[in-house]
Amino acid sequence: MENILKKLLKAPWVIVALTIVISAFLFWQMKENSRMETNLDKYMPQEHPAFVFSDQAEEWFGINDGIIVAIENKNGIFNTETLDTLKQLTKRLQKMDEIEKADVTSLYTADNIVGSEDGMDVKRFYKRVPKTTEKINNLKQNVIKNEMVYGRLVSTDTTVTVVIAEIKDDVFTQEFYNEILELVKSYENENIKLYVAGRPIVEGTMALLGPADMKKMVPIVLLVITLVLIIMLRSVKSTLLTMAVVFLSTLWAFGVMAVSGIPIYAVSTMIPVMLIAIGVADGIHLYSHLQLFLRKNPNATKKEGAIDMIQNMWKPVVMTSITTAIGFVSLLTSEVYPIKYFGIFTAFGVLMAMVFSLVLIPAGIMIFGLPKVKKVKSSNSENKLARNFSDWIVNHKSISIFATIAIVAVSIIGMQKIWINSSFLDKFENDSDIVLTDKFINDHFGGTTTLNLILDANGKKDAFKNPEVLKLVDKMQHKVQNDLPVVGNTFSLTDYINRMNKVMNADDEKFNTIPDSRDMVAQYLLLYEMSGDPENLNKVVNYDYEKLNITFQLKSDNSKALNSALEVINSFESDFKKQGIKIKYAGSGYKGLIFTDLILEGQIMSLILSLIIIIVLISIMFKNIKIGFIASVPIIVTAGISFGVMGFLDIPLSTTTALLSSIAIGIGIDYAVHFIEQYRINARKTSDKLIIAEKTMAHSGRAITYNAIVVIAGFMVLLFSVFPPNRELGALVSLNMFTSFIGTVTIMLVLLNISKINFNNKSNKEAK
Repeated sequence: MENILKKLLKAPWVIVALTIVISAFLFWQMKENSRMETNLDKYMPQEHPAFVFSDQAEEWFGINDGIIVAIENKNGIFNTETLDTLKQLTKRLQKMDEIEKADVTSLYTADNIVGSEDGMDVKRFYKRVPKTTEKINNLKQNVIKNEMVYGRLVSTDTTVTVVIAEIKDDVFTQEFYNEILELVKSYENENIKLYVAGRPIVEGTMALLGPADMKKMVPIVLLVITLVLIIMLRSVKSTLLTMAVVFLSTLWAFGVMAVSGIPIYAVSTMIPVMLIAIGVADGIHLYSHLQLFLRKNPNATKKEGAIDMIQNMWKPVVMTSITTAIGFVSLLTSEVYPIKYFGIFTAFGVLMAMVFSLVLIPAGIMIFGLPKVKKVKSSNSENKLARNFSDWIVNHKSISIFATIAIVAVSIIGMQKIWINSSFLDKFENDSDIVLTDKFINDHFGGTTTLNLILDANGKKDAFKNPEVLKLVDKMQHKVQNDLPVVGNTFSLTDYINRMNKVMNADDEKFNTIPDSRDMVAQYLLLYEMSGDPENLNKVVNYDYEKLNITFQLKSDNSKALNSALEVINSFESDFKKQGIKIKYAGSGYKGLIFTDLILEGQIMSLILSLIIIIVLISIMFKNIKIGFIASVPIIVTAGISFGVMGFLDIPLSTTTALLSSIAIGIGIDYAVHFIEQYRINARKTSDKLIIAEKTMAHSGRAITYNAIVVIAGFMVLLFSVFPPNRELGALVSLNMFTSFIGTVTIMLVLLNISKINFNNKSNKEAK
């Protein structure tokens, strides 16, 4: 490896030219083929049993996510202007190519089940917009009397009504999203205000804000890190070459992503910030060593400086890059696509940053010359701070040991408070339009998040015409809705039967129940099929009445809300089992919940796997298993502190914060590897452990301090992100880098000092 790098120094312009050509090709590929993945279902493993069944159930009952348009008139919706707006908007949505006419539901399309002289009648609430006060009041009374509509399509204060347009996943595009927003806006006036919500709108907003956020963040992080590097390296040439390395590594990562046909997910927008912050580490260590070399050898030529830098630093640079890449590659254990691909391409970018650092920086030195190095009168004065610090740590070992134990103990307490958040809305600001709109609709209706319960009678035909079964379903629906404030509405076949039983008994409220007779249930259903639209029943029950779909509307999409509903529903499992009925779940709400479980499983597997691999790898690198365990101590402590802080601050695990452990391990191990490598070099020169600690702190301590400052500055830029989870990640990673750095120069130094590791077991060739 060393010989190859030295040979490349003979043709620096060739290296630069080849890099530019390949980079130009990848840039073109990125420009032509990059796309943002907006379908949140595509974030999940399609072969997972829960998702396979959910997709099947969605096909059985036509379960699709809906765009919800709320029409508000503070003076009430029962007036000619608002009702006409509702009618016109409904018809416009029905005519859209992306929406099936039958999948648009509103007061204008809804059926009103009423009693008649002949028995039962099913008719529209209105076809022509009522204009007289009498007709408007009559419509209002019909709505209020119909519990299938009142509180579902019209708010209980009658100031808001909704239009729900269900769409299939594969039809939603950014253009369609913009068209919906423009259409809705065109109906607003001084009396009428419209709101748009629903999962497709969340997806569209995320797709819109994600790239915009990346465009904003990248220039900021470039500026911040460039300024920090100039201050630390005190050389514009060194700074520009280091920044060229991270720019190219980022370009290559996204270029290869485009060539591979992998889309950009929301979490992928953090890769540039990640690579820019991480990629400078190699350059910092290379130039830090070069500066020390030039101070000792002020008359050295650029070739001598480049060769010495390669000879002494290629090994730690390669080792740290590999260990960092392993931290990210361990994310492959996750079944969540965004996290998996984030790990792959961030690892690729880290390795490319290593290659560019070892190739382009020496080539740049050969082309542009050595950086100017400030002369120092005395090395003792420069190393005084490092010497004093290392002396204090070595002479007060017990403080570091007990402080570490206390911090870990407190962190374990905090870790027990961690929860997983399945909410996609929580990715946005609390005062953002999409969150406020969602809250507005949740306040007036059952909720924008749906959970579908699928009851399966295992092929027993007409099982859901059995009054005993239907009463159990009705009881469960009331239990869930009454016990849980987060559940706004429930809907199933029982709502149809309750309504029919009531209207067939002179609208007497006491008959708003399931009839005792099986024949009566069958008769009601037959009457509905004859007088109404039988396809409406396809949404709640299959043709043979042996599969039932119950929809629960929730006012929140986070895992706490969903789990609370599941807990109450599952309490009825044994009752349904006695009837020969199985409970299963479907729909986007449930898939989101499974999604969070996969995040947790991936997080645990990633953490364990990366730790094991890194311990083994470092043990092989340094030919001593003790060193592997010692090197892992700072990152284990760091991970513990990080999760402890998350628990105490109520920061949940999400698709974004799930990256934390891999980032902490991948980046934090760099400090340990550089420090141990320098410690080993110094240990071969003297047996005095205090002198070894002082020299190691003066050399690697200086470099990793610079590295920590730059990485922390880079990740702090995420605090400017429009997505709260990104800001949380930026703050937590910055904390991780600080604690990893502190752990390396304190507890790890103490462990090295008290260990009896023999660093002098080098071969004769190495000795020479």
